[in-house]
Amino acid sequence: MDMKQLRYFIALAEELQVTSAANRLHMSQPPLSQQLKLMETELGVPLFIRNGRHLELTAPGQTLYEYALTITRLMDQAQAEVRESGLGLRGKLSVGVNTLSDERLPQVLSTFRELYPNVTFRIQQNETRMLAKLVKEKALDLAIVRLPIALDDFDYVELGAEPLYFVTTDPLDIGASEAVSYAQIAQHSLVLPTTEGLGLYHLILEQFHMRGLSPVVAAECSDIGMLMELVVSGFGASILPGTSLRRYGGHRLHVYTIDGPQDLSRSALIWPKAQYLSKAAQRLIELLKPQSDEIRQNSQI
Repeated sequence: MDMKQLRYFIALAEELQVTSAANRLHMSQPPLSQQLKLMETELGVPLFIRNGRHLELTAPGQTLYEYALTITRLMDQAQAEVRESGLGLRGKLSVGVNTLSDERLPQVLSTFRELYPNVTFRIQQNETRMLAKLVKEKALDLAIVRLPIALDDFDYVELGAEPLYFVTTDPLDIGASEAVSYAQIAQHSLVLPTTEGLGLYHLILEQFHMRGLSPVVAAECSDIGMLMELVVSGFGASILPGTSLRRYGGHRLHVYTIDGPQDLSRSALIWPKAQYLSKAAQRLIELLKPQSDEIRQNSQI
């Protein structure tokens, strides 16, 4: 049994129909059926139960399927590593970024480019939920997302954390060195980043709910530039991490620290769990990892 037959078998086991598997493999049905017969003859056991046009894996077939996945994955990994070792670090990296992503990325990419000039990038901006989906589907190699999100399907490294700030066009009647409470913030109409139940949006709402407060959310906005424009226009106030305020700090806004204990806004670099990761992706991860265990809790805007 060779690698080609194993890939044929994987397609059959996942499609459970000869026609669909043949279409997936871009081949006709008779040769595929013949290859299946050859595998079953070689192994001496039936791999599928035939039910009309549909197939059902037998117990031996399920065992072979699990081994076939491992074998083909290791072969793909070996081929990729051999190519990289023979050609040097090269290729294209697809990186996803959230609109509130880590501000170090541009400098890290510049450093990476100097070290590995044969690697190019495709950078895609999207919301955390979509970025996670694209990484899981292998449409992206890596993505920087805002936590919290479910990380069961990913390997990841946290990039640090930072406090949240209240930002508004109207000055508050408090001293310059004083902090604003969530009770005070709840009196304002808010424009909050991203969408309900995900990442930073979820984190912010949790801060209100744990204090028994119900914020007035006038709008949700996944584009941080547009969000800042809405705040500047007086449409509403917002709560943002310092990264965003430093990036879009040219506006005339009043920024206040928030009083009392609060969760920190955290970001993470994610990639598919237990999957082959190119040398280029590994090098980028190393560059993006925090250089110490300190979080950016005390960072200033």
